Amino acid sequence: MKLRVVWVGKSRDPWVKEVTADYAGRIRRYAPLELCEARDEKGAEAEEMRRRECERLEKLIPPGATLVLLDERGEQMDSPGLAAYLGKQRDSGIGELVFVIGGAYGFSEEFRRRGRLLALSKLTFTHQMVRVFLLEQIYRAFTILNKEPYHH
Repeated sequence: MKLRVVWVGKSRDPWVKEVTADYAGRIRRYAPLELCEARDEKGAEAEEMRRRECERLEKLIPPGATLVLLDERGEQMDSPGLAAYLGKQRDSGIGELVFVIGGAYGFSEEFRRRGRLLALSKLTFTHQMVRVFLLEQIYRAFTILNKEPYHH
């Protein structure tokens, strides 16, 4: 199973780039991983920004991929639950699992219906932080699946 993490907007802070690269390298020990950025929209109404950003995201998602959309209204899982989900997807033989982080105003309603909705927390985080938290949790999930001591 190949993993892809797609987000809206550039990673601006050097520390975010550094930590993102670190966790991406760790994840690649378990599965192929691709990180993709879609340009964020500026200067439009919220609904128009969502529509345009989702069009850009759509171009980065391969046909037939299984989608997990990071959304504040999504299901919350604990780390073992995410590990179980990743293991189930891997073992089912899907080709590609894509995690998508939307822009400041989230996803259009049409786009939201395309994938499973996952919330990392009830708390609100910056999009920069969500990238780091998501990659860390994916790495943690693989260590759980492989019975490694990272998660205790």
